Amino acid sequence: MHKNFWTCLLLILAGIVVGGFIGSLFPSTWLNYGQSFGLTSPLVLDLGVLCITFGLTINITIASIIGIAIAIVIYRFI
Repeated sequence: MHKNFWTCLLLILAGIVVGGFIGSLFPSTWLNYGQSFGLTSPLVLDLGVLCITFGLTINITIASIIGIAIAIVIYRFI
């Protein structure tokens, strides 16, 4: 079976989502410890007729990192 980039990316994204979900289930444990970075306030571009708002915040927790590691191990066995 041929492994490709999109399968790896999909598994890593699934690992991030599942890890974030597990971290939110246990909010006061070490699994939810992490760092949040990105734009603290959204960037607004007002063109008069069109108003566009840009914003991105990434929250990386220990549970997300564990999810990524598990996704990579699963990818290696596929």
